[in-house]
Amino acid sequence: MRLLISLHLLLCFLLVTITRSIAARGPYAMRISCGARFNVQTPPTNTLWYKDFAYTGGIPANATRPSFITPPLTTLRYFPLSEGPENCYIINRIPSGHYSIRIFFGLVEDPNFDSEPLFDVSVEGTLIDSLSTGWSTQDNEQVFAEALAFVVDRSASICFHGTGHGDPAVLSIEILQVDNRAYYFGPQFGLGLMLKTIKRLSCGSGKPKFDEDFGGSKWGGDRFWNSLKTFSPGSDKAISTESAISKTSVAPNFYAQGLYQSALVSTDVQPDLTYTMDVEPNSNYSIWLHFAEIDPSVTKAGQRVFDISINGDIVFSAIDVIGMSGGPNTALVLNTTVAVNGRILAISLHPTSVSHAIVNAIEVFQVIVSEANTQASEVSALQALKSALQLPRRFGWNGDPCVPQQHPWSGADCAFDVTQGKWFIDGLGLDNQGLRGFLPGTISRLGHVQSINLSGNSIHGTIPSSIGTIASLEVLDLSYNDFNGTIPATLGRLNSLKILNLNGNKLSGKVPASLGGMLLHRTSFNFTDNSGLCGILGLPTCGPHLSSAAKVGIAIASFIGLLLLILFSICWWKRRQNILRTQRIIAAREAPYAKARTHFSRDVQMTIHNSRIASENGPSLLS
Repeated sequence: MRLLISLHLLLCFLLVTITRSIAARGPYAMRISCGARFNVQTPPTNTLWYKDFAYTGGIPANATRPSFITPPLTTLRYFPLSEGPENCYIINRIPSGHYSIRIFFGLVEDPNFDSEPLFDVSVEGTLIDSLSTGWSTQDNEQVFAEALAFVVDRSASICFHGTGHGDPAVLSIEILQVDNRAYYFGPQFGLGLMLKTIKRLSCGSGKPKFDEDFGGSKWGGDRFWNSLKTFSPGSDKAISTESAISKTSVAPNFYAQGLYQSALVSTDVQPDLTYTMDVEPNSNYSIWLHFAEIDPSVTKAGQRVFDISINGDIVFSAIDVIGMSGGPNTALVLNTTVAVNGRILAISLHPTSVSHAIVNAIEVFQVIVSEANTQASEVSALQALKSALQLPRRFGWNGDPCVPQQHPWSGADCAFDVTQGKWFIDGLGLDNQGLRGFLPGTISRLGHVQSINLSGNSIHGTIPSSIGTIASLEVLDLSYNDFNGTIPATLGRLNSLKILNLNGNKLSGKVPASLGGMLLHRTSFNFTDNSGLCGILGLPTCGPHLSSAAKVGIAIASFIGLLLLILFSICWWKRRQNILRTQRIIAAREAPYAKARTHFSRDVQMTIHNSRIASENGPSLLS
């Protein structure tokens, strides 16, 4: 028992140590200076921005900052529309968690470029912003797009979608980790929703600031706060304090203390405080209101009480900042989510006592339903097809094929699977696009596709047999390409097939019998303009059918046989020449002249030999 208690205490100690270690390291932060060749540090806080020199898409260029709130960076990356309408940054090895993702836009420092491109921005396949005319002349949230989103697969995709109004240009990207429960707004909060930043206002302050300017916690995501000096001239007054504010930098939102050290207070001229802004209709908005009683004339509960209404409906009654926060100079945050049908969002604070209303800061977010992604296997199949077919860059084909729904991939038709909650590809139309590659076997991973039309290109190679496994396929049009080889017999397994066009290729061999039987099911075939095809009505009658491998084997065997025949002929000819030469020599020796000459030569040799013997023995002494 003591051992178990000791182990439990040791485990608790390790967990506390790990938690403190993570907290000491701080939140994950990735800041990218688009188009930069080297890492950059910017004043006044020496913020580190990483280069993106290894990124292969788009073109780096010198940048013009459209606003003083834009990071002081000198480069950007722009994406010519000629290279495709979709271009993405895919950032990997991001720890799973909750992130503030912010993209600052830029202007190319070149008079030949459109001075203000208009394009759409998506995060993880969900559209978060559409730039509107005039954004580059503003000093507010229009010069950037920002959203709070969850990353679950250690990868974040940030895409820019051309709309035909100039080349998208991006100055910087920030991915800043926040608390997993930051901006929790109710039971619907979670993976299926994003919060798009619409407005953050610091009331009564003199100039726009970031959290870092306020000295805020890094867990706050370095939020940008625009200044709101007045709701309406003469209707309110700005107040501020140097006193410390309690209950500010606490989990999960970690607001900066400086945010609560200024405020706007209504006056007798206009007791109500009302802020009105334009919004997208038929959307839900999460509204966060910040208070701290910093007016020295209000010191106890009940001295300042007011109601809060949104678009005329009271959402908070009898708000007593001191009573609810616990005392003066103490932060209070209220949140509500409302549905807005029109284009106006009006936030009103109406005093119910003799005092006036007060507010320190306002945050407004649009609640966006995250798009479901396309099935991963089908995305990888399309990426493999893009490479194999050498798809022109003008197609783009970056990011997710089906989302955002406003920008699907050209040539890919999508449908939604309600049961799996995923998108899938149900049609592929790339006819007459000048494609010159080959058709990969991985196309069979498009398991839901009903129509494939690749006609009128220059695709070569064989037809992959794996196509026969796509049970949903109804139309297959590969006509007028350069396909060769035989027709795969597996195509006969496509029970849903209604149209099969293979005409205008270089196919050969016998049409599989399994396809012939499909004629009974009223399937429409076209095999014409393939000089090597046979075996079906309208095509030549097949002779003895040999497979391609058999034909190659016969050709090789014939070549070897020819070589052996030539070698044998050479050997026979040489042997024949030797025999003839031998016969000529023998015949010459048998002639009479040759015999006489041979005898004479022998007699001369014997005479010479005898004379040599006599001279060696000395003169004879006999007479």
